[in-house]
Amino acid sequence: AELNEKLLALNKLETHNRGFEFERFLKDLFETHNLAPRGSFRLVGEQIDGSFEFNGDVYLLEAKWQAKLTAQDDLLVFREKVQSKSAWTRGLFVSNSGFTEDGIAAFARGRATNIIGMTGQDLYFILSGEISLIDAISQKARRAAETGEFYVPIFDLLRS
Repeated sequence: AELNEKLLALNKLETHNRGFEFERFLKDLFETHNLAPRGSFRLVGEQIDGSFEFNGDVYLLEAKWQAKLTAQDDLLVFREKVQSKSAWTRGLFVSNSGFTEDGIAAFARGRATNIIGMTGQDLYFILSGEISLIDAISQKARRAAETGEFYVPIFDLLRS
């Protein structure tokens, strides 16, 4: 309930502060689920919004809270950040507003993925208890491994 309230409160913040608070919210969410999160950090020439451990894998985090849908360009930049680390690094891209249909289709076309996507609607299902964060990440990672789809809505995962 407390995390739900924090997420709702983000809408009331100034645009500039919203992104930083969204990162903190996600760190708290991962901490609540014992995923050993790390807050944002800088490397030479790049910003990483955070990281966490899941089933022995390290996931880098990209968090976007913006009015527009996240497009392919942002996905490509994040994938490059993840790929430039180690062969076993994975990524979770959380876009509160979601992803463009064109971005999802173009991003997946003919390329393997090492990132999965999550939206504000997905977070709603997690925070309302429809699915646990652990199960959501697990099912999204499995779907990506089986189909190459980086983003599948939790709503669709719950129906299958």
